[in-house]
This record gives sequence, C-alpha cells and structure tokens, in this order.
Amino acid sequence: MQPLLLDTHAAIWITKNEPIAARAVEAMNAAHHTGGAVLVSAITAWEVGLLVSRNRLKLLMTPQRWFAQLLSLPGMHLADLSPDILMASSFLPGTPPRDPADRIIIATAREHGAALITRDRLILGYGQDGQVSTIAC
Repeated sequence: MQPLLLDTHAAIWITKNEPIAARAVEAMNAAHHTGGAVLVSAITAWEVGLLVSRNRLKLLMTPQRWFAQLLSLPGMHLADLSPDILMASSFLPGTPPRDPADRIIIATAREHGAALITRDRLILGYGQDGQVSTIAC
C-alpha cells in the first residue's frame, strides 16, 4: 500500500476530530489495518509552532506536546526531512505552490512515494497536474 503523508492542516483537523473527506478517512483506515505508514513531516511541527505563536491556532497544550501526541497515534510516523528533500523542494517540476512549507511537504511526499492528504487547493491542483499523488480531505 502507498504510504500517506498528512498536510499540516489535515494533521490539525485529525487531532481536533474535525470532519475530513470519506476518501481520506478510508485511506487512513486502510493504512492502519494493513500496517501501512501514515507520515507527518517535521515541517508540520514548525508550521504549528508558527500558527500558535501568531495566535492563528489555539491548542490546549504546547505545540511540542501536540506534535508528540500526533506522533503517538497508532500507525503515525515521522517522515525523514533530509537535505535532499529540502533541496528537491527548490526544484519541483511544473508549477508548484510558492509557499516553502508546502513545497517541502510536496517534496517529502514525492521522496517517500506517499499520497498527500490535503485540502489545499494549490497542492490539489499540483496533484491534478500529475506532479504528486493527492487525496482531498
């Protein structure tokens, strides 16, 4: 089974038990039942910290504890964030989103052969162009 990678907002919604698309839920359940990986990037920790510091996200705990709890969910794994992935994010094919964090998450998905679970319309559009596998959430 293809690994899955959570976009930052997907990770936030999952931890807040907010509704996500049935297809994304099915993909995560299938990964859980087959021992497949659901990945999260370290850049998600940075984005969440930034959102909290700018008062754009309220958490009931520190961002560090939130990220640790996210990683403690069954089947959740931290994706490598290597220098190669960071450099690849600068050389994505086609017309990728301009946001550096989105580019890093896309490069991570490509490196791991993962389907990216996201609601970001720019990332979904990039997926429709065939540059990365996406699942709308």
